[in-house]
Amino acid sequence: MNHTMKLRTNPFERIKNGSKIIELRLNDSKRQQIKLGDTITFVNYPEQTEEIHTEVTALLHYTTFKDLIFDFPVEYFGGKDRESLVKGVHQFYTEENEQLYGALGIKIKLVG
Repeated sequence: MNHTMKLRTNPFERIKNGSKIIELRLNDSKRQQIKLGDTITFVNYPEQTEEIHTEVTALLHYTTFKDLIFDFPVEYFGGKDRESLVKGVHQFYTEENEQLYGALGIKIKLVG
């Protein structure tokens, strides 16, 4: 199955150049449908003129984004500082939703 997700330019470019291999998302009902081997098309947002294609190689389920981020090298997320990554993800997802759904790390590799 193919999934489509929007990404801002900075993380989009990091996936494109191979320096970001884990995408952070809320483990809500939409993300719960993602399975190993699925493909994800990332669309550069807001322009939406460029896309990259990836394959899901692992699904990392955690209670919090902080636990997930601190379990892996910060470079896997395309970042330089773990605390900034945690703050950044909370700009998109509230702590209430994080408690409700949990955190999901989607490990990916470029395809095509």
